[in-house]
Amino acid sequence: MPEALILIPARMASTRLPGKPLADIAGEPMIVHVWRRALESRAGRVWVATDSGDIAAAVEKAGGHAALTRRDHASGTDRIHEALQAIDPERGTDIVVNVQGDLPTLNPADLAAAVAVLADRSVDIATLAAEIVKANERDDPNVVKVVGTRVAPQRLRALYFTRAAAPAGDGPLYHHIGLYAFRRAALDRFVALPPSALEQRERLEQLRALEAGMRIDVAIVGSVPLGVDTPADLETARAVLTSRP
Repeated sequence: MPEALILIPARMASTRLPGKPLADIAGEPMIVHVWRRALESRAGRVWVATDSGDIAAAVEKAGGHAALTRRDHASGTDRIHEALQAIDPERGTDIVVNVQGDLPTLNPADLAAAVAVLADRSVDIATLAAEIVKANERDDPNVVKVVGTRVAPQRLRALYFTRAAAPAGDGPLYHHIGLYAFRRAALDRFVALPPSALEQRERLEQLRALEAGMRIDVAIVGSVPLGVDTPADLETARAVLTSRP
């Protein structure tokens, strides 16, 4: 498996759950749980990219590394790109992983699976998806679907991402998981591109890469990690992680 630099973007501003990276879960801030899951993947070095000294201090107290970034980034991808220049100015790292800072139940093996996809040099970006098993999620616009063609067992080449129920007809639908492993050159190119038409229409950043002709492959994994966006999500994460040994 190629070695990666794993970057976790985290900011204090959140419209639905302000300050959520520092929300306590089982005695530790949420961002520390995400940092631990990333470390457990054994896929590479792990840093948190943040606009907050408080977040950086919490990560460093736990034994991790944090890079301070500007506050005005439009996306986590832009934030990790800034941090990358400070952490690796000599460009020794070829693979960069963007792990959302609100996935405290992420399976470390799934992160490693995304990185492993980039052993195929024809792939620019790797990401994750899981088969949708709940009927109500098929038409839920908050559940992003990936449409792809199978290129290997448990792996798709992405053709499109959408909030609609797609593709039509019989067969599985796949729930996209917003974790991305980039080749460094692909990340550099991606952040330099303007937002694309389909990206703006679907409100899905990854469509910018597809519209620019970049190849995204998808590792199919067994489950979707809990994304903490609301107070209810936070309580669920507390219940899940408090019950773990």
